[in-house]
Amino acid sequence: MLKPEFEDIVKQISQVVLGKEEQIRLALTCLFAKGHLLIEDIPGIGKTTLAKVLAKCLGLTFQRMQFTSDMLPGDILGVSIFRPKTGSFEFHPGPIFTHILLADEINRATPKTQSALLEAMEERQVTIEGKTRHLNNPFFVIATQNPLEHSGTFPLPESQLDRFLMRIEIGYPGRSAEKKILQGNGREQKMSHVDNCLQGDDVLNIQSRINEVHASDALLDYLQDILQFTRTSDRFHVGLSPRAGLALLQAGKSFAFLHGRDHVLPEDVQRVLPWVVRHRLKSRESLGEFTMERITEILHEVPVP
Repeated sequence: MLKPEFEDIVKQISQVVLGKEEQIRLALTCLFAKGHLLIEDIPGIGKTTLAKVLAKCLGLTFQRMQFTSDMLPGDILGVSIFRPKTGSFEFHPGPIFTHILLADEINRATPKTQSALLEAMEERQVTIEGKTRHLNNPFFVIATQNPLEHSGTFPLPESQLDRFLMRIEIGYPGRSAEKKILQGNGREQKMSHVDNCLQGDDVLNIQSRINEVHASDALLDYLQDILQFTRTSDRFHVGLSPRAGLALLQAGKSFAFLHGRDHVLPEDVQRVLPWVVRHRLKSRESLGEFTMERITEILHEVPVP
């Protein structure tokens, strides 16, 4: 059971994004863990809607960018324009200067443009013409890509996928939820009824409190056992890195905090593990990704303390 204040956020967002409470909770877990989220799913599932209503409910600013092959880094970061009247350059910030940025179809941009965004995600700042400019705080990127359409795309390499704390799928709605969508008054009208549950400072406060969630030595040993299993098992092409371990720990802390605990349980790690590690692991046999079922097998083979 989520803490009451977080349960209220889920209920508010669920008014617009119907039948997807688990995905909403995962998105909140990712945001409060100071991570970034990759949503891989087909068009029309509700990825943009989820990002919009999340920003409104949390009282954060929102920008959406449709990525294309002719997009340049300056289209994201911003550019300096010369003003003849003043004889000086004036910086025009790009859409990255927001709290929540939706990078729609990120794999349609060239590697150079992808790198500009992903560097900003990691550093939380951009350097333009020798001047460092800090991004908004909090700063949360929700990137999307279509797993079925590969023509004209530039797949993210493993090193860049690793910048995303989680990767999730939204999936088709259940039958009852879809019927409500078909009968509904429209998402925009429902969006107007979503209340602001938090403000930017509240989000920052929650993020700082998540860092204080306790992880016992036994829990850290369990997490290390998971990492070691992926490194020694002959199923995996490459095992999980220390950064993946930090990501798994931070996601576990966030999940525990949202459920009212000041310490991480093995169950918290287990709940977030598939979404944190799937895009970081490749099968040794085919170099392809594992199914969710194969990922959960890790839970059964690593002893729980």
